[in-house]
Order: sequence, then C-alpha cells, then structure tokens
Amino acid sequence: MPAMAPIAQPAALEDEVVTLFDELQGRLLRYLLSLGVPAPDGEEIVQEAFLALFLHLRRGKPRHNLRAWLFQVVHNLGLKSRYRMRRSEELSWQGTLRGIADGALNPEDQFFRNERIRLFSGVWNALAERDRRCLSLRAEGLSYREIAQVLEMSLGAVSLSVARSLARFARAEQR
Repeated sequence: MPAMAPIAQPAALEDEVVTLFDELQGRLLRYLLSLGVPAPDGEEIVQEAFLALFLHLRRGKPRHNLRAWLFQVVHNLGLKSRYRMRRSEELSWQGTLRGIADGALNPEDQFFRNERIRLFSGVWNALAERDRRCLSLRAEGLSYREIAQVLEMSLGAVSLSVARSLARFARAEQR
C-alpha cells in the first residue's frame, strides 16, 4: 500500500488557508462576477471553495498549484450556481465599470468615458463566452498554463483566444 502524505495539523492548515484567502479572495470573486454570478452568491462560492481547500489539504491531497486549483473549483461552482438559478447569460461588466465612475469628471469627460465603456462593452459582449473567461482569468493574473488547466483547454487554444480577443479590443479602439 503506498504511503499517504503526512496530514498536517489543523492549526497549520488553517493558517495556510487563511493566508491564501487573504491573497486570492478578491480575485476569485471578480472572476465569479465576470461569469455573471451575483456578488452575494459569489462570496458564498468563494467561502465554499476555501472550505473545500481546507478539506483537500487536511486529507493530504496534492498541493501542486493551489491557486489554479482554487480558480478551477470556483469556476465549476460558479457555473453550477449560474445554471441552477437559470440566470441570464448577460454579464454585468458594463454596470461594474459604471460603478467605478469618477464623480469628479466634468460632463464632457463623463460622456467620452461612457462612450468608451459602451464601445468596450459591445466588444466584450460580442466575444464568445470561452474568450471572456480566458480574458477574465488572465486579468486576475493567471498564466496561460493555469488558464488552460482551469478551463480544461489546450495551451495553444488559450493563447489564440487571448490574442484574438485583445486584437478585437484594439481594432475597436482604433475606430
């Protein structure tokens, strides 16, 4: 019978999980928001993912690339949540950007900012969902290899998706 990895003490595991939570919870939540998961549901999913991580580590399971592991768990739970609730595929990206509005802008600058948001929202909404997911994960700092792991795609497909999507944004901005 193969030897199991030694099981760490719960207090040490708790410290490790809390450290990862502090580092990644905001990124994980933003990724869920980009999937169209409402913020309150996203917060619950993030907590559920970290509980799963604690149990995973407590059982002595592999520790290889826990960041990608967490994004994959959050990704899967987010999709299940979205489908279970039968929510619209409409993303709240435009509303999120508008929520960051700078009240100090004058009316002309606000107009041009809103036009740019409208333009980029149109490009974003025209992207295939897989392309939006690749860009969202890349924006959260994941490597192409980690994105490929989370979305179960080839490395080449991730690279092509990101390059194609960024080119669409660049063409839209040049108009």
